[in-house]
Amino acid sequence: MPVRLAIVGLGKMGLSHLSMIRVHPDVEVVGACDASKFLLDILGTHMGVPVFTDYELMLREAKPDAVVIATPSRFHANMVRFALEQGMHVFCEKPFCLNWAESTALSSLAESKGLVNQIGYHYRFVAAFQEVKRLLDMGAIGTVSHVLAEAYGPVVLRPKGMSWRSKRDEGGGCLYDYAAHPVNLLNWFFGAAQSVGGTVINSIFSKDIDDEAYSTIRFAAGPSAQLSVNWSDESYRKMTVKVSAWGSEGRIQADRQECQVYLRKNAKLPPGYVSGWNVRYTTELTQPVWFYLRGEEYSAQLDYFIKCIITSQRMNENSFASAAQTDQALLMMREDASAIQTKAPAVQPRRKSLFRR
Repeated sequence: MPVRLAIVGLGKMGLSHLSMIRVHPDVEVVGACDASKFLLDILGTHMGVPVFTDYELMLREAKPDAVVIATPSRFHANMVRFALEQGMHVFCEKPFCLNWAESTALSSLAESKGLVNQIGYHYRFVAAFQEVKRLLDMGAIGTVSHVLAEAYGPVVLRPKGMSWRSKRDEGGGCLYDYAAHPVNLLNWFFGAAQSVGGTVINSIFSKDIDDEAYSTIRFAAGPSAQLSVNWSDESYRKMTVKVSAWGSEGRIQADRQECQVYLRKNAKLPPGYVSGWNVRYTTELTQPVWFYLRGEEYSAQLDYFIKCIITSQRMNENSFASAAQTDQALLMMREDASAIQTKAPAVQPRRKSLFRR
């Protein structure tokens, strides 16, 4: 029997998810929900998908096994909770919740009900970053001492009108929308953040939210990490996420295109690797998907969600619990930045002028 699935929120990500999931061999789309009646009329007429403007009504009438939630962030908590209370598996877009307490509560609720739960951090399904994870887990570069996690892109390049992404209580700004991706990768590699410090969160063009975020994060496993994120960087054509890690036996640096690895002579070499520089390209690492749109990782994460439902696999790689770690780290950074900004300026010691005797 196919998995009966409904989707709510038909913006860019929602339409992408709908396009991919409706042709999945193990899925039957039983409902689509959005506030735009014009869009719903098109979907209902040309795609044959049952359409709704009321989310709760859709879940009650369509009775899906699972729901994909791709709405603005501030709606996530209530929609996820309602679906879980109806006994439905949930795939929710990132960031999970703008309130960390809600993230942890919903994670506990999903676990108590034995439901598959997943957040759309698609970079965990990029083959180059999966290779980073594999190499770190096997200790290929020895003891990791430091990591640099970056994300840059041309999202906000001038003052402009308000949208849900430009409102702190709806989208969360650059910190929650952009920084969440590299932070989530760090959580995947090293677990929950232990502490943060020196956080800088600034606006460049935006009036009410942040456009750049920088911080130092420490992990219980040992390494420190520098986070550098800016979505007002026109030197990048599109969003670019990078991770670099330094260890006692070498170095790893990766982005979506490739994973570069330098291994010292005494390093324990993984199969297929040599001392010195090694390069593994995403094209050679990526497994084929049933349907391509925007990138294999988007299809792969949905396929993983469906397979977890079919096989009753509750230990999901992108679970609510893992996303709650990211939400916690983002909250720690916001609080750290706020504390730094409210502190009185430090008194600088007086220095004699270089031009006086």
